Amino acid sequence: MGAPILELTDICKRYNVGTEVEHEVLHGVSLSLAQAEFVALQGPSGSGKSTLLNIIGLLESPSSGQLRIAGQAAEQLDDAALTALRGHTIGFVFQFHHLLPALTALENVLLPSLIAHGTASAEDEALARDLLARVGLKDADYKRPGELSGGMQQRVAMARALSQRPRLILADEPTGNLDTVTADEIFELLRQFNREHGSACLIVTHDLHLAQRCDRVMELVDGRLVLPEAATTRLTPAARD
Repeated sequence: MGAPILELTDICKRYNVGTEVEHEVLHGVSLSLAQAEFVALQGPSGSGKSTLLNIIGLLESPSSGQLRIAGQAAEQLDDAALTALRGHTIGFVFQFHHLLPALTALENVLLPSLIAHGTASAEDEALARDLLARVGLKDADYKRPGELSGGMQQRVAMARALSQRPRLILADEPTGNLDTVTADEIFELLRQFNREHGSACLIVTHDLHLAQRCDRVMELVDGRLVLPEAATTRLTPAARD
């Protein structure tokens, strides 16, 4: 299967360090994610799921512990290298799609290319149009977010997250604001991309039905994985179907 795309070892996260209100949110979290693996992360509100996802996504730094993404130790990288690693390796899908209202759907999908390179190539644009078509928005290229439904906006956000063909996809409650049918479609789009491109996916979800369709389920409670990673639930293909 190759080296893990993601490795966390004893990750801790503290806020207000050195003050009377110092608080530790994550307590020695260790986990790994294999290439092409599709994993659900569950846990009650306030358990540290979003904090953990932000650390994995290189948006926050851990207070201690080690994080390796695609074989690179994050603590050894400067800000420029972290930005490059994030841009080339990770795709983000959030519950709130965070589209720029002044840009068209196509321009929103092209945004990662514009940020990374300052311009979008003809190849970038062709891929963006293809992704919009694949998420069912072939005729929405030039519509702005305000002209799209919530489910359609989430599809644009999905296309944007996949536009760099990331090796690791991080999804934080991507179906939380959607109806059951649209949520199922969004989930299947993630699953399809995972199968076709071998991208690993870590999806935070409260939806047990969706979680049971993943390769593996981990649970975070009060900043700790409730079982060692080797003992977390692994679902058979029959259980996922």
